Amino acid sequence: MSEMVRPAATVILWRNGSDGPQVLMGQRGAGAVFMPSKFVFPGGGVDPEDAPCPGYLVPDCTRRLALLADAGPAPDVLVAAALRELAEETGLIAHAARAGALRFVFRAITPPGRTRRFDARFFLADAAALDCDPEDFARASGELQHLRWLGLPEARALDLPFITEVVLAEVAALVTGHDQPGVPFFDNSGTTPQFRRLL
Repeated sequence: MSEMVRPAATVILWRNGSDGPQVLMGQRGAGAVFMPSKFVFPGGGVDPEDAPCPGYLVPDCTRRLALLADAGPAPDVLVAAALRELAEETGLIAHAARAGALRFVFRAITPPGRTRRFDARFFLADAAALDCDPEDFARASGELQHLRWLGLPEARALDLPFITEVVLAEVAALVTGHDQPGVPFFDNSGTTPQFRRLL
């Protein structure tokens, strides 16, 4: 890869609302360098201080996270980054480690030519895994504005990055009981974009 691609992790929190499944999203500021004004899930780059957080993944998720990962962060470091970003951007804290609390459901590498590039792993988590009130964003950093729970049709109607639209479609299938034949991977690491499934 000619440009620096930073490993990143994202949490897609979901819950069952009165009208169906909901996801938690927020809007990036208009002055943000990466994806300004877009609605996104909480997440961001892995920091050197992110220490491994074992116990949140089932073995299949750990194995799939390591596929095609070269010398990237260990799976439990990606979990640490995901949980830290969730806490920073929303103020919400996950329970102590429980296998399956986070499910690895998507991976995407930002295409070349962007201001910043990330190799992002997306984790799906039920709001029941939170150790706090899922409506309380008082401790959020402010990096994401207009934090709120959205029904899936409402979320998909927002101004979203393309990859977020694709991830939402995958999440909609998963939370309504559909199987996932491997984790989708939009691989822009080379000169030609590739779609893979991590089996």
